[in-house]
Amino acid sequence: MATISNPHTELNALQISLLRMFNRPMSERDVLELKNVLVKHYDKLLKKEVTRIVEKKGYTQDDFDNMLNDES
Repeated sequence: MATISNPHTELNALQISLLRMFNRPMSERDVLELKNVLVKHYDKLLKKEVTRIVEKKGYTQDDFDNMLNDES
């Protein structure tokens, strides 16, 4: 069986803090709500970054259509 090399093995201060904060019993509903909060947060960040790059590169809808239909 192949092993996966992961150079990142230490937790940062935020990760440790979150582990401590959530080191308690939680219902599945609580877990799902927290996951949704994180997903919404990262969705917002991703949309901002995509918008920034699109504006920087000057992409148009035609550019995206061409990228999607390019068969090379």
